[in-house]
Amino acid sequence: MEVIKKKISFDTDELLSLLSYDIQLMNLIENRFRTAIIIRGREITLKGYEDEIKAIKAVLKELDYLLARNGKLSEKDIISVLDLIVINGGSEGQKAKKADAVIYRGAKEIITAKNQKQKFYNETVLQNDLVFAIGPAGTGKTYLAVAMALAALKRNEVGRIILSRPAVEAGESLGFLPGDLHEKIDPYLRPLLDALNFMVSPDKLKNMKERQIIEITPLAYMRGRTLNNSFIILDEAQNATNMQMKMFLTRLGVRSKAIVTGDITQIDLPDNSMSGLISAKNILQGIDGIEFVYFDRSDVVRHKLVAKIIEAYEKQGKGKKPGSK
Repeated sequence: MEVIKKKISFDTDELLSLLSYDIQLMNLIENRFRTAIIIRGREITLKGYEDEIKAIKAVLKELDYLLARNGKLSEKDIISVLDLIVINGGSEGQKAKKADAVIYRGAKEIITAKNQKQKFYNETVLQNDLVFAIGPAGTGKTYLAVAMALAALKRNEVGRIILSRPAVEAGESLGFLPGDLHEKIDPYLRPLLDALNFMVSPDKLKNMKERQIIEITPLAYMRGRTLNNSFIILDEAQNATNMQMKMFLTRLGVRSKAIVTGDITQIDLPDNSMSGLISAKNILQGIDGIEFVYFDRSDVVRHKLVAKIIEAYEKQGKGKKPGSK
């Protein structure tokens, strides 16, 4: 489907001024669509897909009418208009969303559960506030977590997404890497960025990052924060220490959800450091609201050779402690 750009002009600046001033109201609209929405004075620019642009134009027209008639707009007004026009209008994306396997309609394709384990993973996240997804590479743990976070944002269940990883890889230290802090941490966060870039158009992603609707940060920068109304993902959690894992889990605030992903066979912590993911797996079992989803090589959805490679390494390392060299 071709990406197009449309500009809409308004006779007055009342609606656009309100949406520019009240970020919460604007988020209610933006989170329903993949289209980038940019306001400049009395003009709004839409960059996305034709079916969505038509729906957004209809939504804005109705909101403009309500504001002129009532002199104000509430969150309930906006949600009612969105439900009436977007859902009842039956856009392609909303129809696809009804399918059980559909998780999120991304900028490039509809993200679906490709097997029963992925479907179970999605259902578990919908029903619990904290989910651990543990298993080998290629099973979709991180990719689907990002899709589920975007879906929750679109449903207005959360107000922002926070993505994090420990800055530990194969024994390397940030201090030995070239460049400034941003350049140092970029390689560690790249898998999360790759998933976002696949699911969100560049213009919308840039806008969401600038407005801090999406935040990507190293795990060390989470200390001292309370994360309310957020969907939080901790990726590569096998490389978090016990203290880091406890710190991360206690960041959860009200109206927040979290997914922790990792592979306990690929631990890059020093030999004398216990993985926080292994500790959490042992400590947190059986607590209401916390669930664990375990993947194995049969759940791999990458190239068919990936499952065979994982099997070969499992055979070679049989009997060794997870993460040992």
